[in-house]
Amino acid sequence: MRNLLPLLIACVLAACTTIAKVEGDQVVNGKLAVHVPAAWNRVQDPWGGEPYDTWTQEGMPLDHLRLWAGVQPGQALMKRPTVFFRGPGEKDRRVPTFQPGMPAEKLVSLFEELYATAGTVKLTRLAPATFAGQQGMRFEFTLARRADDLVLKGVGWVAEKDRALYAATFLAPRLGFYDRLLPMAEEVVKTARIAS
Repeated sequence: MRNLLPLLIACVLAACTTIAKVEGDQVVNGKLAVHVPAAWNRVQDPWGGEPYDTWTQEGMPLDHLRLWAGVQPGQALMKRPTVFFRGPGEKDRRVPTFQPGMPAEKLVSLFEELYATAGTVKLTRLAPATFAGQQGMRFEFTLARRADDLVLKGVGWVAEKDRALYAATFLAPRLGFYDRLLPMAEEVVKTARIAS
């Protein structure tokens, strides 16, 4: 029964989720413009309110591309993390919150914290990069997901402009999905620019 509960919860949440095809020119949160050469599926839960857009190719349990646009000082990168898979005696995790002027490495650590709500995160690469026309960081990581013991591989881009955070992350199972879908995510990310 304990193993069926997460599956049941996921099915209930999936039934409440809306999915819409996105392609061509898109603007996220009115602040980040991207071009989508190959269609993605935009996923929205009925409660909404997340400070990012979530897009997927194969479905949410398998992959996602998340885009943050203009996160403001003091704003969290996510709503309160899901607690369906919290271990016995484990407290709610801290919600990562953006503060302007953070060093690039600290910006990356916000995303480590964000994904750590789902399992064990290991940062594997960190390098300076341009995102949305701004100097920032590109980082790679792995996530051993707590819910199903699946190991996923991820990549992210983060930059700050005018005291606001802009970022993108892509995550997929490292076997079979990541290498196949990463070029599609990179095609979108490389077109990102701050909308004027």
